[in-house]
This record gives sequence, C-alpha cells and structure tokens, in this order.
Amino acid sequence: MRTLISTAFVSLDGVVEAPGGEPGYRNSGWTFKDMEFLPEAFEIKGREQQEATAMMMGRTSYEAFSPVWPDMADFADYKVMPKYVVSTTLTEGDLVANWGETTILRSLDDVAALKETEGGPIIVHGSASLNRALSDAGLIDRYHLLVFPLLLGAGKRLFSTTDKDTQKLKLVEHEAYANGLQKNVFDVLR
Repeated sequence: MRTLISTAFVSLDGVVEAPGGEPGYRNSGWTFKDMEFLPEAFEIKGREQQEATAMMMGRTSYEAFSPVWPDMADFADYKVMPKYVVSTTLTEGDLVANWGETTILRSLDDVAALKETEGGPIIVHGSASLNRALSDAGLIDRYHLLVFPLLLGAGKRLFSTTDKDTQKLKLVEHEAYANGLQKNVFDVLR
C-alpha cells in the first residue's frame, strides 16, 4: 500500500491559503512577507522531491502550479514523476503537455484504489479542499507541516470542521528554527 503524504505551509491558526502570493487572498504571500528566510527550515521540501514517487493535487492547485512548476529548477524532480489530479470537472484537454504523465482521478474512491497499488509515497501539494476531504475519509497517512508563527484569521484551512472521531497522530520529526518556523512531521495512527 502506498503512503499518502500531505505537505503544507500552514499558519498557527490552520490557514493554508495563498502562501506563495496567489491572487485573491488578503494575506497572500504570507510565507515570505516579514519572514527571515532560513534555508535549513525548508530542507524537508527538497527531501520530499527525492522521496516521493508521485504527486497529487486538486484542480485549483493544478491550475495554479502547472503553468509555472514545469519550468522551475526548484521543482525539477516533480516534472518527471507521475501526477494525479483529483477533479470532477477537469478534462484531458485541460492538462499541460510539458509536465509529464498526468492522470485525472474523479473521486476519493479512485484515490483509495491508487493507494492500494504498488509504488512509493505520493505527496499532496496545495489543495486545501482535497486535503480536507482526504483527511475526513481517512486516506492521509502522514503530514509534513511547516508551521509559520502567524495568525491569519480568515482563509482556507488545512483541516475541516467536520464532527468526526478523534484522529490520533504521532510526532515523528520536529524542529524549531530561529525565525519562529516549526517543522512537524506526523504519522496518522490507525
């Protein structure tokens, strides 16, 4: 069974919306505004590219990343790995041609079936709505969280507000950095 890893930049109050400057959110770009950059805090991002064997995202994140990431040296390892986009509306004609093999999954059942195949870890980037649905369905196995020392208030959250049974996590890696950023890696306990 494949491991599904959710990776996110998240504020202390759980917001994941527009960390890199995407338009339409009042706090857009919060990961770099007034934040000292410390390369060691982002080491996990490079490691994710080396350890993942596939990438998954929702439609909105795919539409944001696919015009930019294929030509960025920082994301070169992702270009060659298979990508899965979970969407009920995206068509084959909407996929970019220069980003390698991309498969559209239509449901969480399709994601569950993918997890049952042979292969290594699948990393989920961006995709707030998809992350909430995957978590609520019990499909996420691990979280890679870079927690920023910010309270953003409004914005898309990583976790849903669904009333559900407690989901226990095990902290397997953590570090705090001089700029206040925290790395927290959690395995989901079942």
